Amino acid sequence: MEVKHLAIIMDGNGRWAQKRLKPRFFGHQEGAKKIQNITESCLYLGIKYLSLYAFSTENWKRPQKEIDFLIQLLNQYLTQKKQIYLDSNIRFRSIGDISIFPQKLQAKIKELENFTKHCNKLTQILALNYGSKDELRRTFLKLHKNNSIITQESITQSLDTADFPEVDMLIRTGGEQRLSNFLLWQSAYAELFFTKTLWPDFSHKELAQMLEEFSLRQRRFGGI
Repeated sequence: MEVKHLAIIMDGNGRWAQKRLKPRFFGHQEGAKKIQNITESCLYLGIKYLSLYAFSTENWKRPQKEIDFLIQLLNQYLTQKKQIYLDSNIRFRSIGDISIFPQKLQAKIKELENFTKHCNKLTQILALNYGSKDELRRTFLKLHKNNSIITQESITQSLDTADFPEVDMLIRTGGEQRLSNFLLWQSAYAELFFTKTLWPDFSHKELAQMLEEFSLRQRRFGGI
């Protein structure tokens, strides 16, 4: 079986840093580096869509200093990786309600999406101020505004992920075993993988092993 769309909940940055007697910020920096590594792994492994849970609607509950650092880190990431995306033929997309972010950051997100829109080897999707419940709320408001008939198809085509296939495989690092409001509709029939490995330690080898296990599973989608 082929994994066309892989989703990852990148958990464990803070604990990774604390285990090394470092501030949580240090873990987020290492986690950002791992995004590049795992994206390259997905390119090598032939995965076409990679969705990463970068900043959730619930993350605003964190201390303001950490929020400010995460926004600054995202800004740096988008700037530093711009040419890498192009050189690697990676299309960048975001999902979530980015209207809450500073105007300059919103512009940078849209700029990178436009800059890479012709790339077609892999689509990397960052979930930014994203929560599945909020996505569904915004979707139903959109359908109501347009006087659309509500069907499974109309919902799917009005989600942030309307241009992407459903999730085949969802990984959560860091030891927790829950979806935490990430791509709930899109992952209805995803194969779930949970690992105790903290995100900064997640490796190409472990990803490849999970993909091997995925290939051995039988996906019946409710059938026999």
